Amino acid sequence: MPMKHSTYSAIIVGSGIAGLYAAIKLAQSSKVPDGILLLTKSALSECNSRYAQGGIVGVLKENTPDSISLHVADTIKAGCGLCDFNVVKFISENSQHAIEDLMACGVNFDRNEENKLNFTLEGAHSVRRILHVGGDATGYGIEKALVDKLKNDKTIAPNVTIYEQTLAVELLLDSHDNCRGVISFNSATKEYEALYAPVTVLATGGTGQIYKYTTNPSVTTGDGLALAIKAHAKIKDMEFIQFHPTALALENSDSRFLISESVRGEGAKLVNQNGEYFMQDFAQKDLAPRDVVAREIYSQLSQGNKVFLDASFIGIDKFKKRFPNIYKTCLENNIDITKDFIPVAPAAHYCMGGIKTEINGKTSINNLFAIGEAACTSLHGANRLASNSLLECVVSAYEFVNTVTKQDLHSSKIIDETVLNTIKKYAESDNLNIEDYDVTELKAKIKNVMWNNVGIIRTETSLLTALSELNKINDVFDNKYRCSSLDEYELRNMLLVAKCITNAALSRKESVGAHFRADSVSNTVSFEHAGHTQKSEDRPDDSKIIA
Repeated sequence: MPMKHSTYSAIIVGSGIAGLYAAIKLAQSSKVPDGILLLTKSALSECNSRYAQGGIVGVLKENTPDSISLHVADTIKAGCGLCDFNVVKFISENSQHAIEDLMACGVNFDRNEENKLNFTLEGAHSVRRILHVGGDATGYGIEKALVDKLKNDKTIAPNVTIYEQTLAVELLLDSHDNCRGVISFNSATKEYEALYAPVTVLATGGTGQIYKYTTNPSVTTGDGLALAIKAHAKIKDMEFIQFHPTALALENSDSRFLISESVRGEGAKLVNQNGEYFMQDFAQKDLAPRDVVAREIYSQLSQGNKVFLDASFIGIDKFKKRFPNIYKTCLENNIDITKDFIPVAPAAHYCMGGIKTEINGKTSINNLFAIGEAACTSLHGANRLASNSLLECVVSAYEFVNTVTKQDLHSSKIIDETVLNTIKKYAESDNLNIEDYDVTELKAKIKNVMWNNVGIIRTETSLLTALSELNKINDVFDNKYRCSSLDEYELRNMLLVAKCITNAALSRKESVGAHFRADSVSNTVSFEHAGHTQKSEDRPDDSKIIA
């Protein structure tokens, strides 16, 4: 075949915190005789994790007001009861070890004047338990420390090969549906490669870029989810898309820079153009669960009101020290928080659903694992509790390594007829679709369709409209196999994921958490925290309803 073939002990797709931490711990295990391959479709440090401002949950013994039981209760309440209790408890119990190990990897969490860890508060948390780095640069701080360790630790670096500008475009499944690796596409050289390993893990992050307004970077196009959907892996809870309530809303701009929930945790309040602090009648007020705050801001905007954050309750010196990046970004956009309110609006932020996995990342496909935002462990339920996601990344990656190092990780090329046929479809030039279409325009159409019809408020009519429009785009662009560019592969992935979310939202008739159906008979006019009647376990597997 006119394609390079390579073998490894493990292939990790994605270079966010989940993927990096998994690579580090796996390399430290000395159980990877043929090394680890880490794929990232952009630069090593460009991922969703690095934009996480708020922080990471740390249920630590030294924080005496906190406890495992309190954190578990907060998580399940925010998730509207759809969280898996055992998963929540396990992740909370392993929080201490996760934080300590991150510090051992070089992560320097912020400390107070007494050199004690500095805990902050975020929405729906009952106590201060959020650790942060650089004030409002937690994701970047953790990501940088892990990249430095991966590249410079002499016991780790020799065991890890890094492919940048490289996208995994297909899972290699044999005739028994065992995952044997991936086909990769280098967007710089346009070269394909067949990559084999006894273990493949998807750590590709979220789906934010399928929405017009998102806090996510441009790389978050649902790539790992799309791979799993194409391979018929079990997918779960895709209707639950979290819209962060407070992203910077600039006139004539689609950009949505995140204004961390920690700003409200430190005292800022939401106010409309009429001077009304409209969250004061809600339980937990400005720190109500994200779905509640997002819907109330949406209601204000629908009435023609503008919405702002009043940070004057914090104090300028504290704000500049605690949120240096937010302060700098506001100044760059001519917003001086000493005299100006910060204009905000919701934006797509996090996908609670994903590839259905166990806590160690094991999926429904043999030899295939998923960790981080691409996975659904059922930790988050219908609405993610702030800052739980980075903790989940670390704990799941650690458990993934514990699991796979118990098996033989010697590489081998298992090329049966099914694997060979898949490789042929990418190797042969006549599979290249050369239809005339504008990829940028089609991507923009997906974003608009999803924002307008599968957003904060949904109805059966809007969801059916979305599905119809997505199918029209699919009629124009229907590349099942080989594409000619990274943009085309991203478009293919965005279409698959968008249809999966839309069908999942159609399937769940009632409102719960981040999924709000305005046509549900159980809804209240005030958009309070929606209850639920149908558990996730009662729902069909989302991978079965994407057609």
